[in-house]
Amino acid sequence: MTTTAVPAIGEDEIAAFRALHARLGDAVESAVRGKRDVVDLVLVSLFAGGHVLLEDVPGTGKTTLARAVAGALGGVSRRVQFTPDLLPSDVTGTSVYDPQTGEVRFRAGPVFANVVLADEINRAAAKTQSALLEVMEERTVTVDGVAHAVPSPFLVVATQNPIDLDGTYRLPEAQLDRFMLRTSIGYPSVEHEIDVLRPGSGAGQVGAVPTVSNPHVVAEHGRRLATLHVADPLLRYISDIGTASREDSRLRLGASTRGLRALVRCVQVYAAAQGRHFVVPGDVQALAAPVLAHRLVLTREAQLAGTTTEEVLADVLAGVAVPKPVAR
Repeated sequence: MTTTAVPAIGEDEIAAFRALHARLGDAVESAVRGKRDVVDLVLVSLFAGGHVLLEDVPGTGKTTLARAVAGALGGVSRRVQFTPDLLPSDVTGTSVYDPQTGEVRFRAGPVFANVVLADEINRAAAKTQSALLEVMEERTVTVDGVAHAVPSPFLVVATQNPIDLDGTYRLPEAQLDRFMLRTSIGYPSVEHEIDVLRPGSGAGQVGAVPTVSNPHVVAEHGRRLATLHVADPLLRYISDIGTASREDSRLRLGASTRGLRALVRCVQVYAAAQGRHFVVPGDVQALAAPVLAHRLVLTREAQLAGTTTEEVLADVLAGVAVPKPVAR
């Protein structure tokens, strides 16, 4: 049995993707001002087929960001407010009896959307969190033995309050590992905050976000970008970063293989967004913290010393030999 080789991604496709990426970023930034770096990270996860965890305080624009992304790509957006009494079926859907037809049919939950905002995910019970995380990984909901596929593309933007707030349940490390990226929006600069506060400003007006693409186009670009060239020295570099993190005495748990695979997918999209059909070490360095830091677990001694996983990862990157850029 022979298989048909997937054609390499060409310069024209890279140029088309770069233009699309820029249009999507501009559209989202019309509602989320002054946070282009965060917008670009969310778009990287969207095209790489992953999900995003936003750790931030209320009122920084997390909901606006998720809805603006959905509006820009022309997809469906849903928001789920996680609370301690939220049930798994409230997220995924359930079977209901129709008295008119006498049949049992599936009623889809809010996860059946292109962009799902899981607001304050750490306020829900573990079984509800697990139900969402299972859909994120499998991209299907199975009810009564029947699998129901979620739309493509499928992006979950989950928000998590700081763990010192009342009524929150910190996500376990195994569940954090399911998120491709972790970032925070943060408060805007003074200039952009004044722009947001100005009467008549379009900031936060999700309904005014222009639709510049459609879900089919976004999904197709994502599939093609998975073929973007990553040279063996770059793969070795990423592997060495993972090995160095596992050997660091300040870490109880280093970067997982799943995390390194996520980093490869992200740098493919990131490189294409820069207009390149190959990856360079700078791409890896730019995305290492958003992709890997939340997957690392500090030792108790490191925690007591006030060390952060971002600091450890920065030291790891500084200690790993950087290969020379290799283009195909």
